[in-house]
Amino acid sequence: MSTTKLARRSKVIAKYAAGAGCMLLAGTLASPALAQDAGGAATGNVTLDEITVTAARAARPVEDIPQTVQVIDRTEIEKQLAISPSAAGALSRLVPGYSASTQTVSSASETFRGRDLLVMMDGVPLNSPLRDVSRILGLIDLNSVERIEVVAGASSLYGAGATGGTVNFITRKGGDGAPKIGVNAAVRAFTANVGPSLAPELSGSLSGKAGGFDYLVIGSGRAAGRTYDGSGRELPSDSMLGQGGGDRFQQGNLLAKLGYDFDASRRFEVSGNLVYFDQNPQWNTLYSAPFARPEFGSPYTGESVLENTQNISARYTDKDFALGSLSILGYYNNIEKRFNFSNFSYPYNSLVYYSFLPSSPTSPNNQTILYSQRGGLNLTIDTPLDMFWQGAKFTWGADLIREKTHQTLTNGQEVFTPLGQTTYAGFGLLQVPVGDRLVLRGGVRYEYFDLNVDNFVRPAAYIGLAARTPLGYQAYVLPALNVTGGNFDYSAPTFNAGATYKLTDRAEIYGGFSQGYALPDVGAFTRRAGLSTAYACSVARPNCLRPGTSVSYASIGPEAQIVNNYEIGIRGSAGPVKASLAGYISTSNEGVTFDPLTNQISQQKERIWGVEFIGEWAVNTNLTLGTNATYRDGRYDSNRDGRLDSALPNNRIASPYRGTLFGAYRFDNGLMIRLEAEAFSGRNERIDLAGTRYEIKPGVTANALVTYPIEQGEFYVAANNLLDATYQNPTATSVRNLPVYSWGRTVTLGFRTSF
Repeated sequence: MSTTKLARRSKVIAKYAAGAGCMLLAGTLASPALAQDAGGAATGNVTLDEITVTAARAARPVEDIPQTVQVIDRTEIEKQLAISPSAAGALSRLVPGYSASTQTVSSASETFRGRDLLVMMDGVPLNSPLRDVSRILGLIDLNSVERIEVVAGASSLYGAGATGGTVNFITRKGGDGAPKIGVNAAVRAFTANVGPSLAPELSGSLSGKAGGFDYLVIGSGRAAGRTYDGSGRELPSDSMLGQGGGDRFQQGNLLAKLGYDFDASRRFEVSGNLVYFDQNPQWNTLYSAPFARPEFGSPYTGESVLENTQNISARYTDKDFALGSLSILGYYNNIEKRFNFSNFSYPYNSLVYYSFLPSSPTSPNNQTILYSQRGGLNLTIDTPLDMFWQGAKFTWGADLIREKTHQTLTNGQEVFTPLGQTTYAGFGLLQVPVGDRLVLRGGVRYEYFDLNVDNFVRPAAYIGLAARTPLGYQAYVLPALNVTGGNFDYSAPTFNAGATYKLTDRAEIYGGFSQGYALPDVGAFTRRAGLSTAYACSVARPNCLRPGTSVSYASIGPEAQIVNNYEIGIRGSAGPVKASLAGYISTSNEGVTFDPLTNQISQQKERIWGVEFIGEWAVNTNLTLGTNATYRDGRYDSNRDGRLDSALPNNRIASPYRGTLFGAYRFDNGLMIRLEAEAFSGRNERIDLAGTRYEIKPGVTANALVTYPIEQGEFYVAANNLLDATYQNPTATSVRNLPVYSWGRTVTLGFRTSF
């Protein structure tokens, strides 16, 4: 896109936001972030409690945050649980900047504003930056979550990964009084074939508080049978090639949390979270046009798809610390992920580890396991500066993170070099009020990385160049190759600055600049090292390389990708209406993707822009209407000549336009009916100078939820894809540019109670 066109589009976004500001002043817009705990009075007015979030490493009212903030409370979480247990599914329906869910255990290509999302639980990062593999959101148990805080836009306050935004799942904790038991039981099924698709779920909790101690234990389990699209066709177990699916699995989650309040200001809390997932596919997947589907008659022969993860953390807080409010957090994540076995299939799976049998090139060990251990210590101090400036606060601290990662085949052979990295970081963030309406904020974080890359031998691989002929595939062999590592260091300073201005007691405008960063995919480099014809052999001579041939990691020159986020928005409430509107531009000059042809990290420029809107109207005490909508698009420099010449690929932005519209009516007897519609646009953009296009088709679906109070509990029935529409999943399709169909109609019957 030319500079002139970009400037013109930026003016359109600014004009759109300005027009929305006029509407707000007229009393028609407000912020859903401020309205999650709202309740309608008899007059239809909205009563709001002050909501604080931890977007700045310290609790701050939403109206002081110069970024788009959304808080999803427990009431809304329970509604989403009834429709689908997936946290990714909830975000896709409620958060306008988030992509459509893949409806599998994997969040591959589920982006936030076209970039990465940092996922945290109680402030503990769950991502593994050295080899992040997008299997986090699909395994979070929403039964254990009290609220979800979403902060849009790049941020570095919690470390790497938040180039598109941050989501923090705040778990529940024990309340005052005697032990309390909670139960949520449900069964789901596809109407296309009820028996084989039955998916039971059960969650139980025990919580309470005695003296200064509070405790919570939540255990959840669920299982799934077959899955079907809107035409009644069975969906594959591994539609996105190695990522894991949404069928034939068992999952268990356990959260235990124990806290002690020394007094009103000092608290110690320790928690542990266990996640277990085991999928047993029956058939291999056929990766060929017209769409991904089970290859009936070709039994799956690999080991199960596995997740076995443990997270523990301990936190000490002191609100009366000598320098202000103190928080010390220590955590440790132990991660094991086993991926699908997949056979050679040209062109979608044309690279496999080699069996040295040209007629059947896939190694029986062509299945990998990722092991990652990550521990950290976070120190945060929120210091009031009233002696210098009334109301000013300085939030500062430091982080120390140590992580180790390696990935093997199922026979134990390493597929990339074992990696170890230590991160040292310090940050400071100043907030200053100017008068009664204006709040200014600005800060800096400096990160230093010490990376250790071990030497290893990359296993032999087989890569296909064309489809099978009577003489076999046209292919070549990549022999086992020595990869030399070493010790490296790099650093990344990031900045942020912004302001909020109160238009009224219930509305403000905000804007600012913030930076986040992503780390290079070091594991991908060593796994794909030498994947070019320079290190290739013919199938007839699979070991043609001179003994001792090697490639060096030193040539990669690792640097963090810095993302700049520019944002302006308006939010607030007026009478029964609350809404928010924001426009943003996100830019970066360096990439984090390894290019095996050049043996370097790609350095292409990128620019993403968009508009997001959320609104809700309490029509009366019984009826509520709401919507969220987004437009986003982006371009990049495909040939690295400095010009933004092509649209970003679909795995970054599959659907430029997305939106959800809902209405909920609660009868006087407690019966509640909620209907919602989801829609997304298609996309057919040129993604390189050669004119390559991969079409994404548009789609529309509808969901329904009915709840009714019974004794001390609530009965619910929900339908996902109520009209059983047949449409392609835009995000899953974009992973391999191969059509993948979405789920058909599912119906859920459930009951929840507490006593």
